[in-house]
Amino acid sequence: MALIFRTLHATKEADALNQEWMILENTGANAVTSAGCALTISKKANERPHPLGTLDPGFVLQPQEKVRLVTGTPSKKSQGAPPAEDGIKNYHLFLKERVLRGPGTVVRISLKQHELAKAVFAPTAKNGIED
Repeated sequence: MALIFRTLHATKEADALNQEWMILENTGANAVTSAGCALTISKKANERPHPLGTLDPGFVLQPQEKVRLVTGTPSKKSQGAPPAEDGIKNYHLFLKERVLRGPGTVVRISLKQHELAKAVFAPTAKNGIED
């Protein structure tokens, strides 16, 4: 499967979870379903990942399609306004704390023990992803 993180966007305020998001793209030739996939983070690349939750019910990404994974809950005004759907659909994770906790945070999407997508957060880099 050819899933790639295109953007990691951190929030400037700890409580504004709807302003933290990640863009995931299907670069493959076939549709990909995320149902049952796990979102995990770790502080370093060689550290054991910490599970944040399962993408359930998940979503289907057609070839060349993108989705925006928004950390917060859309109905909670205290978490800020979620990004407008500008051709990229929002998928809310309903988490209670930030995912991108500082430079070097490793974000992964995996199915069972098979890693589907991985990115390292670099706040000063273009699109927030370390090369």
